[in-house]
Amino acid sequence: MILKRGDKSEDVRKLQIKLGVDPIGIFGPKTEDAVKSFQSKHNLNVDGVVTKAVWDLIMKASVPTFDYSKIKEHIPSKIYDELDNVVELFKINTPLRLSHFLSQCAHESMEFKLTIENLNYGADGLLRTFPKYFTKLTAMKYQRSPERIANIVYANRMGNGDSESGDGWKYRGRGYIQLTGRDNYTAFDSFVPENIIEQPELVALKYPLLSAAWFFHKNNLNRISDKGSSVEVITELTKRINGGTNGLKDRIHHFEKYYNILT
Repeated sequence: MILKRGDKSEDVRKLQIKLGVDPIGIFGPKTEDAVKSFQSKHNLNVDGVVTKAVWDLIMKASVPTFDYSKIKEHIPSKIYDELDNVVELFKINTPLRLSHFLSQCAHESMEFKLTIENLNYGADGLLRTFPKYFTKLTAMKYQRSPERIANIVYANRMGNGDSESGDGWKYRGRGYIQLTGRDNYTAFDSFVPENIIEQPELVALKYPLLSAAWFFHKNNLNRISDKGSSVEVITELTKRINGGTNGLKDRIHHFEKYYNILT
């Protein structure tokens, strides 16, 4: 087996998925650069050509096959400092996966500024965001009451109790991908030493990035990320994370920025 620039095949597409390059099945300059980067990191002959030996090494690799230090100047330092951990633990270890992950986090957290869901909606905002749960009359009644809003919109789902239980507010969105609902908090609880069920605020205070990466991995979002850099892929990820397509334009903007930097 030899794959090189100009080749077109299913094997090229498989190679691109592993390297985190857009899996279009055509061996172009970005694929060649990714191969050279892998060869350099593994002390191989840096020629951008994939022999059978190089193929086997790439397919077996479980560590990042790219240098993501280029992203350092474009995200907060506290985020960058944690990347080694989440990249390794949750296999967010290709340019595509990391670009998709960071872009979704950036949008959900207003560029890593917020770690707790903002539910301080006015009446109009409630009707736009939660039309299933409010009428014009009830929106006026519940506007600017975040705790009451959370207990209404998150009641009786995601493992939460009814609106009187307080679970909606207690397990509202936290972290950079807004971990939400008792079921998600319970599952994440098994991953960290603290009791997250009793201390849900730790998701926002201590584990905003770790919880986001855990959610990304748990919901097989790496697999979706591997499909490529198209708007369709970003839309599919957004629906899995957000339940709809809120903020899609901004998510696309962040993805394109990060992906251009990493590739």
